[in-house]
Amino acid sequence: MKLIKKGEGEPYEAEGHFGVWSMRKLFAGKDSHRLIIGLSHFLPQGGLKMAPASSNERTYFILSGSILVKGKSEEYLLEQGDMLYIGPGEEREIQVQGTEPCTVLLSVVKLD
Repeated sequence: MKLIKKGEGEPYEAEGHFGVWSMRKLFAGKDSHRLIIGLSHFLPQGGLKMAPASSNERTYFILSGSILVKGKSEEYLLEQGDMLYIGPGEEREIQVQGTEPCTVLLSVVKLD
């Protein structure tokens, strides 16, 4: 078991993201075998430019606010309590919706 307290973790900047503050809470290869957990706070007008996902699986769970996630042929408006699974290599773009920040709990399973 590993307890991670509210203020623990390591801030990081994710490539291609803008207007976001993120903290990695659990590290693959250090705290777990393959699992990464992060907490991201997207500011209004923040997001992610269209980019391919890595070879990892990931989920976004919305704790507050809302974001629009666009793929190649689909888009999803995610609001508090919603979760989206993104498979290995899937492209996505993120745009915060409205004037409120959006807080996202990110989980990543490293497959390689």
